[in-house]
Amino acid sequence: MGKQARERTLDDVEARAISRTMRISPQKLNLVAATIRGKSVQSALADLTFERRRIAGDVKKVLESAVANAENNHQLDVDRLFVKEAYVGKSFVMKRFRPRARGRVGKIQKPFSNLTIVVREREEAE
Repeated sequence: MGKQARERTLDDVEARAISRTMRISPQKLNLVAATIRGKSVQSALADLTFERRRIAGDVKKVLESAVANAENNHQLDVDRLFVKEAYVGKSFVMKRFRPRARGRVGKIQKPFSNLTIVVREREEAE
């Protein structure tokens, strides 16, 4: 018994990892994701290791998870992987208020983001 397996939406030479509810705005997260799009996995990991932004460590963990999914679940060659897609989506926003002068309030918004990284195996050059 159990439910039917869903059809795979990616190609056979692709793997992905998703991180949901990362505590950063999508605009800031997209700046880090843009630095790794299209790069080889080794180059992207090196860039994220030395990136100064706070969120780069979390992006690196998601990329390592995508590489592990490619290796263990889909038997892809780790040395030939590159970042095909790295896209950011908006998640929920926590809303807080801070008291201000004369009975007014200052609105504080704490946005969350979703990150999806897709890695793909390069075709052999012939």
